[in-house]
Order: sequence, then C-alpha cells, then structure tokens
Amino acid sequence: MTAAPQFLDREIFRIVSRIAGERGIKAFVIGGYVRDCFLGRPSNDIDIVVEGSGIDFARAVGEQTGKYVSYFKNFGTAMLRYHDDEIEFVGARKESYRRESRKPIVENGTLEDDQLRRDFTINAMAFSLQEDSFGALVDPFGGIKDLSEGIIRTPLDPDTTYSDDPLRMLRAVRFAAKLSTPGLQFSIVPESMASMRRMADRLKILSSERIADELCKMLSVPRPSIAFRLLDEGGLLPYILPEISALKGVETVDGRGHKDNFEHTLAVLDNVARESDKLWLRWAALLHDIGKPASKRFDAGNGWSFHGHEIIGSRMVPPVFNRLKMSLDEMKYVKKLVWLHLRPIALVDEEVTDSAVRRLLFDAGDDIDDLMVLCNADITSKNPVKVARIKANFELVKRKLVEVEAKDAIRNFKNPITGEYVMQVYGISPCKEIGILKEAVKEAILDGIIGNNFAEADNYMRLKAREMGLEAH
Repeated sequence: MTAAPQFLDREIFRIVSRIAGERGIKAFVIGGYVRDCFLGRPSNDIDIVVEGSGIDFARAVGEQTGKYVSYFKNFGTAMLRYHDDEIEFVGARKESYRRESRKPIVENGTLEDDQLRRDFTINAMAFSLQEDSFGALVDPFGGIKDLSEGIIRTPLDPDTTYSDDPLRMLRAVRFAAKLSTPGLQFSIVPESMASMRRMADRLKILSSERIADELCKMLSVPRPSIAFRLLDEGGLLPYILPEISALKGVETVDGRGHKDNFEHTLAVLDNVARESDKLWLRWAALLHDIGKPASKRFDAGNGWSFHGHEIIGSRMVPPVFNRLKMSLDEMKYVKKLVWLHLRPIALVDEEVTDSAVRRLLFDAGDDIDDLMVLCNADITSKNPVKVARIKANFELVKRKLVEVEAKDAIRNFKNPITGEYVMQVYGISPCKEIGILKEAVKEAILDGIIGNNFAEADNYMRLKAREMGLEAH
C-alpha cells in the first residue's frame, strides 16, 4: 500500500488546497477516509484537519463553494455538504484528560499533536493537501503497515489511550469486526488486549447511550461474532452485557455436559446476519438464550435441560434495554421474538396442526417472518442427519403458515365480536361476561371450531351466551 494522489481527485480537495495556500495554513485529510481509500472501501465522510481554526477555515470554504456550513462551537468543528460528501473541519489539537471524565481538555496543536490523540494507527494516517506535497501520506505510526497486516494498534501506550477514553476499547473491537473480510481477519495486538483487561473497569464512566451505539454498530457488521468474542477476550463483556457473558462455559455432571451456550448464541447471531440486515432481529438473536443460565437443570435420567428459558429470557430483555437506554418499541419486538423463538421448532417436533399454526400466527403477528428467520438460524446441531430432518420439517411448518394465513387471515387478528356489540345485543353494561364471550369466540376461531368471520362468530357468541344465562335484549 502506497500513497496515491488519485485518492484526492474530488473537486473539494483542490478547493481546500487552494484556500489553505492563500491563507498560509496547512490542511490535511485524516482518519477514516484515508484508511478506507487504501482498503478500497467507498467513503463519503471526509475529515479535514487544519493547523489553525477549523471553524474559520470551514467558513472560507463555504463562502467559495456557496454551501451552507453548520457550526459546532462547543467542539470546535464545522461541517458542510459538497455534492455527495459530508466534510467536517477541525483545527489540529492536543488533548489531556481527567480520570473521572472522557471529555478532554483541548489545546491548539500541530498535525503531529492531532495524530497522537487519534485512537488507532490506522485512523491516524493523513493525506497532505499542500500544493507542493499534494496527496503525500503522513503516517508517523506505521498505520499503513498495520492496515496491510490487519492489526488494530494504538499510537500511544494502550493504557494511556484506553484510560483517557475507554470508549476506544469498544471502538477497537468494532473496527476489528467491521474491517475483517474472508481474506483478511483483523486482530487487536496482544498488548492492547492485555490493556483492555486492566482498563475494563473504566467503562463505568461511559454513558449508556454511547455503549449501546457501539453495540449496535458491532451487530451491524457481516460477522458480529467477531466483535463479541473480542469483547469476551478483552474482559469487557461482563461490564456491558453480563447476560451474554453468563452463557459461557460447559458444566459436566457424571460425564454429561451441555453445549456451550455462548458459542451457540454467536453461531445463531452469524446465521441471522447472513439472512437479514435488520438490527433488532440481530439483537433478538443475541439475546434469545439469555434465560438459559437461570433455567439450567440436570436430571440423572434425562441429562441437562433449560425448560422455560424462553419465558425467563423474555423477562430479562426489558432490563437490558432499560440499562442501555434503548428504544422501548424495539424492546417489545425483541422481547416477543425471544419469547416465541422455540414455538416453530416445537411445531416441528409435534404434528403441525392448523390450530397450532393459527396460534403462532396470532402471537407473532407481522413479526412471523422475522421469527422464522431466527428459528431457522437456531438450528445449529453438528449432527447433519438431525439438521436435515429438522430443516425438512421446518419447511413443512413454513408452508403450513402460508396455507393457514391465506385461509384464515389470523396474522393481524381482530375479534369479529366487540365489547360494544355484546353490550348492544344483551343490553348490559361493562362486566366480566363480555370478556368471557369475546375470549370464547377468539379461542373457537384459533381452534378452528368456527371461521374467522362475523356470521359464525355471532352465532357462536349467542350459543355461549345462552349457556351463561344471557338473553338477547
């Protein structure tokens, strides 16, 4: 990998170079754009650092291009959009930190100072925008070599880097997972991993929102398991997702052990990631078995069991989301999928009746397709005969779902009998009998006793009402 001016063939770079020359200011492209150029990854996020005021420089660029500039004076940055690119300007700076905060004390500095404050060597590389050295790579820490070898390494001693801003530990994990490809697996250097284990306690000063944001980015990569193995290896997982850390390990009694639920979870997560890019479906895959440690039991006759883990796990989802301050609407979706994730598999093991399928459609609603992706991903047995049998039966369940939904329209079930209608027919005020009648109609439809239509529901309601001693008004 070598520096190449063709990476800077966009018009905005020539504009910045010209303004820098007119003002006698040094300007550089730095960070992720430079890294992604060498990786051959398209990027429209461009960071420009100048030895001077980034805000004043951005104002000059805005005046020459006629583009609106957004100013963020608290951070000393400014941003504008030019064609399809989002360009952020900042003055070169050096930083120092107080132990109780990840917010730095900032002073004006040089490019070298600015590169020293960067999180990783691969993010500290810069392209010169000076006319006499346009496109030259400025790489004081060997970032280009680390990039070619797939290495995540800090410019400074990792203890200093991670103690100053512990979010960088999560970023190291995220970059290793994000940048890994089938041809080049990125790794975090051993001294950095050791530093993480020493500095893990520093994660406590991070806001829940920042942790959640990094976790969501980790879950969005092609192979999320890479990130969660690194979180575990670096000793970070117990601090941010103790529910996942608790899945680790295999207990053996009388020579009989259960599968490693941590490894199983990561396999399911990667399976889902191959099928869907839905973030919250990936969250459901990550959390689907968190109820297993609390439900684990050993029986001399039957071995290990985790009965009810889907119910326990669904109850554990809200505390996870509350702790990370994530969306309550998305929490309901994840909780539902964790609760239901065994249902389609249970249908595989039993006779696939219309009634069972109706109830699954009723409970899953519009999330049935995502649930089926999760359940299919949950088939991870190493016995190929067993996998082939389950998958064949699973296809039967999928066909049955289509057939029953086409016939009975249960997915977004609405009871044909409303409380208002019951009160009108029988001349009664709100009472428990109304709920009993509505529930009886719903159960009759789900059991296939009557069709999902008003006429049959009305006849059934009147039959049940007579049994209860109610007469039409």
